[in-house]
Amino acid sequence: MSSNTAKLDDALRAAILEKPDAILEDQNLMNALVSANERAMGSNIVDLRGIAMERLEARLDRLEDTHRSVIAAAYENLSGTNQIHRAVLRLLDPTDFTGFLTSLNQEMAEILRVDALALVLETRQEDGSAAAERIGDVLKIVSPGYVADYAAAGGRGGPDRQVTLRQLQTGSARIYGGKAEWIRSEACLKLDLGSGRLPGMLVLGSEDPHQFSPQQGTDLLGFFAGVFERTMRRWLS
Repeated sequence: MSSNTAKLDDALRAAILEKPDAILEDQNLMNALVSANERAMGSNIVDLRGIAMERLEARLDRLEDTHRSVIAAAYENLSGTNQIHRAVLRLLDPTDFTGFLTSLNQEMAEILRVDALALVLETRQEDGSAAAERIGDVLKIVSPGYVADYAAAGGRGGPDRQVTLRQLQTGSARIYGGKAEWIRSEACLKLDLGSGRLPGMLVLGSEDPHQFSPQQGTDLLGFFAGVFERTMRRWLS
């Protein structure tokens, strides 16, 4: 044995021999052993096995990152589903229209984790806005055609959508009132209130510019809009 060969302490050597799996499961130790082996072979020898192992490790790291992303997305989707379920149950609680609007103005925004919420209804009656103001801030009465124009504002054309998600520089004062300047993203849920009735819209606003964006899925909000419009038909009948 060469005098330059490093010798292990007897106790450390015994510990390694007793639990060799501990070495194999420690990535840093294995990397150190592979590096030592490459240095021992010299610079003129190409270790193809080592190269293959490095590539496998890189692929494993990418796979682990993908798994973490999938798990995070699944958790977020489950959380969103539970959130919509709670909101739907709350929609079914009120026994009159005033209680329904009160629940929107108070609990619903908290359940949906938004900073502002507005129910927009179109009407041909000129005095509709004054009556709405007596009910509460959550109800906005507008003229016919407002819902379609608002949902399409800033859009790029294309098919008509029930749910529109977008980011904003500032919110609409007509919809959000004093909160308008703080709104940075919103979801517009168009409501079909039944045959012979003008359409409506539920608008959810957030101070977080990333809460609603066009790249996000709309399935859950589309389901919520469907339940909401059916509930509204009951109050309007």
